[in-house]
Amino acid sequence: MVSQFVCVEDVRLLGEVDFDFPEGTHAIGRLDGLSEGLLLLSTNKRVTKLLFEGDRPHKRTYLVRVTNIMTPEKVQQLREGVTIRVRGRGEHRTAPCEVELLDAPPDVLPHQLEQNPRIPHSWLRISLYEGKRHQIRNMMLAVNHECRRLIRIAIDDIVLGDLAPGCVREIEEEQFFKLLKIDNGEDSAE
Repeated sequence: MVSQFVCVEDVRLLGEVDFDFPEGTHAIGRLDGLSEGLLLLSTNKRVTKLLFEGDRPHKRTYLVRVTNIMTPEKVQQLREGVTIRVRGRGEHRTAPCEVELLDAPPDVLPHQLEQNPRIPHSWLRISLYEGKRHQIRNMMLAVNHECRRLIRIAIDDIVLGDLAPGCVREIEEEQFFKLLKIDNGEDSAE
């Protein structure tokens, strides 16, 4: 499904989720159509600006499955930053980020297990503070690996945990802002 409630294309939308969203609910950030995992929703229009345009960068963490076996040298390249192409903006050198090569498939929900685990692949845990369009997919291509699964598992201290696809977990306003490490100010969020 796409990370929005309205679209001119014939695709699955957030409104199809079995939940009574309050009027004015919108996605904070997006996941592309091939990605999965944590998506934040709010009725507070300031949250997106506070989260992505504020002075303090916010950490986003992903599990990534790539084709073939990734070497420690390539992991180090990713940690230090690689040059990617950003649509409409040319080349961009990614900021240093946290990259961990996992020894075994991550402890993910049963619905997220691979269909054919015998095909050579590697799993990574990546945390970054910037979010260019398709950044992780492009970072993998920069080190000659194709991203096959991309699962966002956390934004700051809000974690996906065992939340199944299509399910919603409500967080009280005060806790929401605390977990995202942003100042609530005067407006409210849901």
